[in-house]
Amino acid sequence: MTDALQHTKDKLMDDLHQSIADAEEMLKLTANQAGESTAQLRERVRDRMSKAKVELVHLQQATVEKAKAAGHATDVFVHENPWKSIGIAAGMGLVVGLLISRR
Repeated sequence: MTDALQHTKDKLMDDLHQSIADAEEMLKLTANQAGESTAQLRERVRDRMSKAKVELVHLQQATVEKAKAAGHATDVFVHENPWKSIGIAAGMGLVVGLLISRR
């Protein structure tokens, strides 16, 4: 996984955590508001936040598992094919170097 992709995923996770925290704070601030519709709205928001938290945990676990699996697969490939790995890394370095030198 590239650093940019990891940074984007981390930012998304942080944003989701912050959104949930903001919604929880809003629920606390409106707790003394009267009215049946307000109570129903708060209950729906609470339910959706609970579901979002669970989904967020599942997403985080799935991402970690996939990253570990990809790392393990890469490790196995490199150990089984060291010269091929060196060739691939050298080729990628050459391509990146050519792209950088064009700027």
